[in-house]
Amino acid sequence: MTAALILVALIGLLVTGLPIAFALGLLGFALLGLAGFSPVIVPQALYGAVDNFILLAVPLFLLMSNVLLKGGVGRDLFAAAQSWVGHWPGGLAVATIISCAIFAAISGSSVATAATIGTVAIPEMMARGYDRRFALGLLAAGGTLGILIPPSIPMIVYGVVAEESIVSLFLAGIAPGVILAALFIAYSVLAAKLGGRWTPLPRASRAERLRASLRALPALILALIVIIGIYVGAFTPTEAAGVGFALALLLTVCVLRTLDWAGLKAAVMASMRTTVTVFLIIAGAKVFAKAITLYRIPQYISMAIATHVATPGLFVLVVCLVLLVMGFFLEALSMLLIMVPVLHPSLMGLGIDPIWFGIMFLIMIERALITPPVGLNLFVIQAVGKADMDDVARGVWPFIVIMLGTIAVLYAAPELALYIPFRL
Repeated sequence: MTAALILVALIGLLVTGLPIAFALGLLGFALLGLAGFSPVIVPQALYGAVDNFILLAVPLFLLMSNVLLKGGVGRDLFAAAQSWVGHWPGGLAVATIISCAIFAAISGSSVATAATIGTVAIPEMMARGYDRRFALGLLAAGGTLGILIPPSIPMIVYGVVAEESIVSLFLAGIAPGVILAALFIAYSVLAAKLGGRWTPLPRASRAERLRASLRALPALILALIVIIGIYVGAFTPTEAAGVGFALALLLTVCVLRTLDWAGLKAAVMASMRTTVTVFLIIAGAKVFAKAITLYRIPQYISMAIATHVATPGLFVLVVCLVLLVMGFFLEALSMLLIMVPVLHPSLMGLGIDPIWFGIMFLIMIERALITPPVGLNLFVIQAVGKADMDDVARGVWPFIVIMLGTIAVLYAAPELALYIPFRL
């Protein structure tokens, strides 16, 4: 009963339009006060939420992604991908997904991926006769690959909240991320063949491919340095973020010479705003999590799950259904910070690997980024494409179905996520 009242109170605060960070923090503070706990717990929780070396990776990865965004790296990646696959059926759509996957592997940011590639790809696809809703939905969904393909900021936050290895999470996301990108590509080719609303590009010459590939090569090398460096243990995720930011500056300022002082200042300001938003949500969620832990709500929920949910499959199904509904009202990071502290204690009793569960959870909150009415990527693509929200929302539904199908594949074959971190 207490858990239900707390949930109603949280929904009530959100309905008023109060930002999620303040809704979580205020509700947590109120719960602590009603139970007679010392108010000293609140500043301790706020300080503990951000006093974490691993979280330094968040602003550093954001700086890296924004520097690359302002430096025009997305244009180079798209041009290189287009030179190789542009003449395929739906070739521009395929090039868009490939570009999104590569930029996601560099930046770790879903929003930056959608904004960067969308700025280049949407005008190209419109000029080539692609269905507008398909193009907008494709870009919104392609941007979500930034959550699953490492490095990923939500993966870092999940690892901090669940106290799991960030490196293992990064490695576990590689295969599912590639599979999801491949499914997006397969759908894009099929939709182009069946719909017929696209104009094929002429096959690029060998010289054009070489020129475009050489232009994008430094960005690919940057992504490989970050991922391989983490994999072989050369540096931690936080150190990898620092290395990535330094290399992004070197690439855009010295090699490509596409970033000036005004662009760097804009990148820093954008990173600062996003970092403050993320850290405020984390701090508010920490106070809320402290309160519900002292109320023993996670323990009660774990007992209820142990009593009524007998199999891992049923547990995963229930979690997916809950996240599916929550995705209509909450953004991705909020769902992660609210749900993981409650669900994580139940995993071991059901024999569910927490790393595998993290990947499944991330795919579900990835889907929330393109679910109306609060899907963040929908607003990004609406702004970039100067489109109606209705067109963007209608275009993403096939990709939502593909994401849900990926969950089923991942459940049937958990080694897809666990092989690289634990077997390779």
